[in-house]
Formats: sequence, structure tokens, C-alpha cells
Amino acid sequence: MTDALSRACAPRVLPVATIADPALVPVLAEALAAGGAAAIEVTFRTEAAPRVVAALADSGLVVGAGTIRTLAQVDEALAAGAQFIVSPSLDEAVVGRWLDAGVPMLPGIATATELSHALSLGLTAVKLFPAEPLGGTALIAALAAPFPEARFVPTGGLGPHNAAEYLRLPPVLAIGGSWMVASKLLEARQWDAVTRLTAEAIGMAAAA
Repeated sequence: MTDALSRACAPRVLPVATIADPALVPVLAEALAAGGAAAIEVTFRTEAAPRVVAALADSGLVVGAGTIRTLAQVDEALAAGAQFIVSPSLDEAVVGRWLDAGVPMLPGIATATELSHALSLGLTAVKLFPAEPLGGTALIAALAAPFPEARFVPTGGLGPHNAAEYLRLPPVLAIGGSWMVASKLLEARQWDAVTRLTAEAIGMAAAA
């Protein structure tokens, strides 16, 4: 893994946020850092996403671009200053663009075949998505047996109720989740809640 991705995953909790207003960035970054987060994944689900990534450049957080599905989005994310990229799927053309740019990536996988393909491309860390509907911790344990070199960042269906189960698995590099940066918290400017939920999640990781 490259240094940026290593630093992003070091606390083992990766907040995943959908942010429509770049003006929220400074106080959100402060709230996440106060909770112990090292990084943020900004989903490319809003028109503002590239501006949000750019606004986070001086935040002190490792900034990733998520939900990247097309070559155009890769280029937008890189131009905005994304330090790592996350995709919900394994698209070889998109992965190739990442590799050409030398930017760390987490491609999404859902099956043993997709995991094998990712490993063949030289990627040992993958996003398991959507983790909980696919089988959750049982699926990770099953995949890790024949692919012991793989490391997983499960995302999708995780929350305070089950995060610890994932964090106890050695192949889990980190977990991705949006509950600590849920849209309703951002819209209500509940920054104390963002800090508290982030700290609780990272506390679970430390105890795992």
C-alpha cells in the first residue's frame, strides 16, 4: 500500500461523506480530526464533489474521492487533488487510469472472481461493497481463506451495531462508513455529534 492509503486507513475507520456544500468543509474537517479521523472519502454523488475535494486540500486529512465509476470522474478527482480513489466496482479501464496516475486506489469487489482479478492487477487492498448485504463478516472470512494476501475495507450496511464485528477480523484493513458523517448531521450542523460518533468508532477499532 502507498503512504497516503496507509495513513488514511491507520485509525481503521474511514468516514464516507456526501457533501453538497463546500462551505461546510472547514468545520467538518475540524470535527473529524477532533474525533481522531485521519482521512475522509468524499463521494462523487454531487456536482460539488470536486470542489469539496479541493477545499479539503489544506485540512490535514488524507482526502479520497469515492463512488468513482468513469474515466472522467478519475480525471476530475485527480485534478481536484484527491490523494486516493475508491470505486464501488472493478472496472479495468478505471483501474488502469489510476495506475497510470500513480494514485492509490480501493476498487470495489463482491465476489471471489473479482477479488482474484484485483489481485492479478497488483491490488491487494479492496473495497468489499455492499458488505453487509453480500454476507458481511462471514464472506470476508470465506474470501480470506483462499486469498490470504487480500486486505478488505468493507463498506455498505455498517454502523455502530456491527462495526466491531468487522474490526475484529485480521484481514479487515479498515471499515468505511457514513453514520458519523450522515447527511442529516451535516445539514443540522451537528459537529459535536460528528466528533463523538467518529471517536466512538475509532475507539471500537482500538479495542478490536
